[in-house]
Amino acid sequence: MRVLFLAGLLVAAPVSAKTYDLPATPQTVAWGHYDATDKPALTIKSGDTVVVHTLLTSSPTRLEKSGVAAQDVEPALRAVFDGVPAASRGPGGHILTGPIAIEGAEPGDTLEVRIRKIDLAIPYAYNAFGYGTGFLTDDFPYSRIKIVPLDKRRMVAAFAPGIEVPLHPFFGSMGVAPPLAFGRYDSAPPSINGGNMDDKALVAGTTLFLPVHATGALFQVGDGHAAQGNGEVDITALETSLTGTLEFVLHKGVKSPYPRAETPDAYIAMGFDDDLSNATRKALRNMLDFLVTEKGMSRDDAYMLMSVAGDVEITELVDRNKGVHVVLKKAVFLAR
Repeated sequence: MRVLFLAGLLVAAPVSAKTYDLPATPQTVAWGHYDATDKPALTIKSGDTVVVHTLLTSSPTRLEKSGVAAQDVEPALRAVFDGVPAASRGPGGHILTGPIAIEGAEPGDTLEVRIRKIDLAIPYAYNAFGYGTGFLTDDFPYSRIKIVPLDKRRMVAAFAPGIEVPLHPFFGSMGVAPPLAFGRYDSAPPSINGGNMDDKALVAGTTLFLPVHATGALFQVGDGHAAQGNGEVDITALETSLTGTLEFVLHKGVKSPYPRAETPDAYIAMGFDDDLSNATRKALRNMLDFLVTEKGMSRDDAYMLMSVAGDVEITELVDRNKGVHVVLKKAVFLAR
């Protein structure tokens, strides 16, 4: 055994940990949902790493009509659109790779997902809006899609003449299966299982903690974003295909009430609700619980610390459930 220290936790990892490659195929994607009854595309052990290939959420036909050359549409995307039957799609639209089952995971455990690396898979992204979606939908009663070239060497997007957007790739959707009672849960609104959180802090180097609700956890990932602004106000980011290198660690008997994350220099607590005020309350209570449980603070001091040192940020506004996170810098806790 070797001991790893990451995300403030001492974790024993087996020397025999393996690395797997999981492509996106008609047999290895979940189209538009998280579901505790889905069969795993891959089963791994705690400590294993998976290189996961994901696909953007748009059809080959739409991409070609928008200006993408036929030869630049990924063969894997064509195969998935041709090979996944209609009955297996929905109710949401995201193409998610997985599920990945972790041996021994059961409700009441916590799954730690270490985001080791995220790579651009294609040299373009798209941004789109349409009536009935987006935060200003009445101001834009029509549809538009824009293909945006990505410069992998310089890590910028050529958004328009004279405008470059720095690239910070992350997965808009990372989650586990919800409780069995949820049934086939729509991939659009984030919830207690994580899912479509659209949290741009979840880049390489960040660690995500998800409560386990179903046997095996059944982790799925997709909705690749090359860059996004907080709020994702028109309903899309720079949508693209990504390849992620993810390490999974199972914490047995460690119950998390809600998804949380940790960057190298900050703790992040999340909250999701269709009401923005309620989403904020959930995020604050999530951070409050963390500070009391993990940092040994009194509830009063934790509440005060959030007010004087925490930042409340809107992660997304457009997927029915709004997303809020509370960020607290680690530097406030003096090293001992």
